Amino acid sequence: MLYWMLLFIPGAILLEFLVPQQHLLIFLTAALAIVPLAGWLGRATEQLAERSGEGVGGLLNATFGNATELIIALSALRAGLHDVVQASIVGSIIGNILLVLGAAMLAGGLGHKEQHFNASAARSQATLLTLATIALILSSVVASRVPSAPQALSLYISLVLLLVYGLFLVYSLVTHKSLFAGEPVVRDASMPPLWSMKKALLVLAAATLMIAWISEILVAAIEPSAHQLGLSNLFVGVFIVAILGNAAEHFSAISAARKNRMDLALSISIGSSIQVALFVAPVLVLASYAIGATPMDLAFPGGLVLSVLLAVLITGQVAADGRSDWLKGVQLLAVYLILGLAYFFIPEAVSA
Repeated sequence: MLYWMLLFIPGAILLEFLVPQQHLLIFLTAALAIVPLAGWLGRATEQLAERSGEGVGGLLNATFGNATELIIALSALRAGLHDVVQASIVGSIIGNILLVLGAAMLAGGLGHKEQHFNASAARSQATLLTLATIALILSSVVASRVPSAPQALSLYISLVLLLVYGLFLVYSLVTHKSLFAGEPVVRDASMPPLWSMKKALLVLAAATLMIAWISEILVAAIEPSAHQLGLSNLFVGVFIVAILGNAAEHFSAISAARKNRMDLALSISIGSSIQVALFVAPVLVLASYAIGATPMDLAFPGGLVLSVLLAVLITGQVAADGRSDWLKGVQLLAVYLILGLAYFFIPEAVSA
């Protein structure tokens, strides 16, 4: 199925050049084109994970998957669309830990009564997300009391977050890599041969580049398409763009969970949120100074910050005991659905 869906890739590119005014058609075609690309990215990640461990595989998937969002956000920064950037950052964080992880737990739980993962690794990741949430809360509180402070404060907080993310990489890949390694995959004769490292990296890089290209087309069409459907900009930024931007992580995490590889599923989903919160967001703050745009800060609207806080709280609860089942997946998906309904019906309240 993934093979014939590759036809949507040239279809989206041709529509963009031939009928650029057909926004809804371009949006639908580009969205379908991302699906097979996400599938190939997921396959490459699984191949790398078998060779290098679940932690490295999940990190590579998160990095290549988030490259698309970083490219799109930089384009929005150059256009001065700070609200779109902030909405996409929050959408990516809550989308990964609620939608992606929830769907992975549900899919894995339907095939396995109970699945297990390293609870210590999960708790350390949840703590990092809490740290990022604290940074967003303090930035917003300071902005509400001292309007002249957010930019300088955000710059220094961004440097701290980048430092913490670098130390987390050392922790997860060097000093405590056994916590994130997961269970080794036992291969048998019925399994397809393992790709070479070169092939897996080439597929990963090619899929990421194509996803970045198609995502540019999709994002350009998504706002007019959403308005045509009667959706608000905030809803589009936090949910629709985030869902499509997380397609690669979504596919990879569900595939890993169905194969009872929950350490890899958590490394992809929670790891991607950590990377967005501790790396992508600070990089965008610093980049806003470099590209000559109006400096961006971390003083997000209160509703966006509250969404991140609620998502991080329930994720920490769900992932604390090192076990998962389909009901935990349903709980995470329910919170995501409730947040979506709030953004859909009262966007002015959550954006305040």
